Amino acid sequence: MSNYIEHKGSLAFHPGYYIEEIVEESGLTQEDFAKRLGTTPKTLSLLINGKQRLTFKIAMKLSRMLDTTVQYWLNLQNAYDAALAQIASEEELEREKSVLKMLGYNYFRDNFGLPDLPRKIAVQVEQVRAFLNVASLTVLTGRDMAVSFRSSTGAMSEGSIAKANAMVQIATNKAMTTPSPKFDKKKFEEAIDFALTQTTNHEHFYPLIRDRFLKAGVVLVILPNLPGSKTNGATKKIGRRVMMMVNNRRLNADSFWFTLLHEAGHVINGNFGISFESETGAIEEAANEFAENKLIDPELYEAFVRTSGTHFSESSIVTFAGSIGRDPGIVLGRLENDGLLRRDNSMQSLRRKYHVSIT
Repeated sequence: MSNYIEHKGSLAFHPGYYIEEIVEESGLTQEDFAKRLGTTPKTLSLLINGKQRLTFKIAMKLSRMLDTTVQYWLNLQNAYDAALAQIASEEELEREKSVLKMLGYNYFRDNFGLPDLPRKIAVQVEQVRAFLNVASLTVLTGRDMAVSFRSSTGAMSEGSIAKANAMVQIATNKAMTTPSPKFDKKKFEEAIDFALTQTTNHEHFYPLIRDRFLKAGVVLVILPNLPGSKTNGATKKIGRRVMMMVNNRRLNADSFWFTLLHEAGHVINGNFGISFESETGAIEEAANEFAENKLIDPELYEAFVRTSGTHFSESSIVTFAGSIGRDPGIVLGRLENDGLLRRDNSMQSLRRKYHVSIT
């Protein structure tokens, strides 16, 4: 390490640079100078070569030996530290720009009201950093930055990891500013049962279930999809409360309700983290089973399938859905998922598209 740095045409000198000059001008060896200073030759060598910060103790000794002020030496160290910090900040900003390029500034501008800043990348970084409330956008590239990744991220790109973390950070910040009581598992189970009575209340279900979840200590946050995040949802404990995030990229009735109940299953089972696309494993299977059985009673479903045989008509699906108080699209989606109906069947009119206000 040198005892000075050069950056963009300017120089910054470590205090050791000046100490080296003084030693040379004194005619003393470094060992003799160290003894007069009351320190070890090794310490003096480290200082001269810029490998050690100047301590207050050494600054005081230098001031007495050379008839200078302590502050003079401390100011040299502070100026050098400031130069290093500036260089590190500029390097960090370049890394942050790379992360922002992965995320896409437009997502934050279009969905969360950040200002339009064409070509002002550094300012865009500042805006997104402040919005997410992080010290640097680079923290988003870390696995398990905000919450555990339930699946292995070995095959995930750095961009997908950053996007998933960004969505969780947005939801977490929202939950932290939303007053709610502590999490009550029994009340949440009751809130889930209430939510299931709203699957046919297409226009007004969201505020109703959001408020019931909130009373149970669960802050439900629906976020606009950040393309490439590969997330379906996430859950996180925040103190004595719970944040539950659902991605809105699939807002058909069947996929929305399944995702919602899937995340609710994770909360009930105490498994917090991010749910990614096409995940497998015991934890995901348990959440899937919870969602399937809550949405459609397994015994009633089996009886419906057995009675229908291989023929499922639109009217039979509507009738069965009505008998169990569910949106027909939920039944249609289950039949397709189980391979009992082709996904390109002629009954897609049963699949209701939701338009839910975010957060």
